[in-house]
Amino acid sequence: MKELIATVKQVENIAENVWALTVTLPESVGEIKGGQFLNISTGDGSRLLKRPFGIVKAEGNDVTVCFQVKGEGTVALSQAKAGDKLAVLLPLGNGFIIPESAKNIVVIGGGVGIFPLVPVICGNKDKKFYSYIGFRNKNCACLLDEFGKSEKLTVVTDDGSLGKKNNAVNAYFEDIDNVPADLIIACGPPVMLRALKQKMEEKGVKTPCLVSLEERMGCGIGACLVCVCKKSDGSNARVCKDGPVFDINEVQL
Repeated sequence: MKELIATVKQVENIAENVWALTVTLPESVGEIKGGQFLNISTGDGSRLLKRPFGIVKAEGNDVTVCFQVKGEGTVALSQAKAGDKLAVLLPLGNGFIIPESAKNIVVIGGGVGIFPLVPVICGNKDKKFYSYIGFRNKNCACLLDEFGKSEKLTVVTDDGSLGKKNNAVNAYFEDIDNVPADLIIACGPPVMLRALKQKMEEKGVKTPCLVSLEERMGCGIGACLVCVCKKSDGSNARVCKDGPVFDINEVQL
């Protein structure tokens, strides 16, 4: 983990209200795993807290994150210009650890939760991925070229404007008998992850499953306890420090 001053390389609107921000780091931070994230300043001194975003791509010293514009901080980031300087802290959290024995991996993502899943697909070329991705509508769809590197890609939308009218979890379970699975990885809103866990329990699915949790964060390093979640044994875990990736049976959803 390093705190650095990065230079904005590119800011691009990639879907409805969704932006991709690429920054160039002044030095290497070592290997970045899919599921890890960074904290980045907004470039406005009146907003002291950095914003946490899952890392979508890391090539050399260039790092790309994607985010949905929701508040003043993300508005400011969407308006950043090439050459702007932003403070970054990275890499943070524990990413997806893919066992060598897992050859066929099911990927389930919803909305902006798809972002941490991209580097897993792009960074494990010796694996076969079967991806089920859901968006609100066709205007919200993004990064389909990256997910297109999967052995199989199923895209669904809430309104049926792209692919079938469905959600990512149901899309997978409707196809489960046709897809080999040594491992499931998932990221999306809490309601999606709860539905996934419930479906697995109802169907008796014992396939190992890793989920990346979405939580509000303050410091990003485990000190402020803003992002605490409950574990299945009743203890607490810090999503930023102990996660954001957990075994689905390890946490309460």
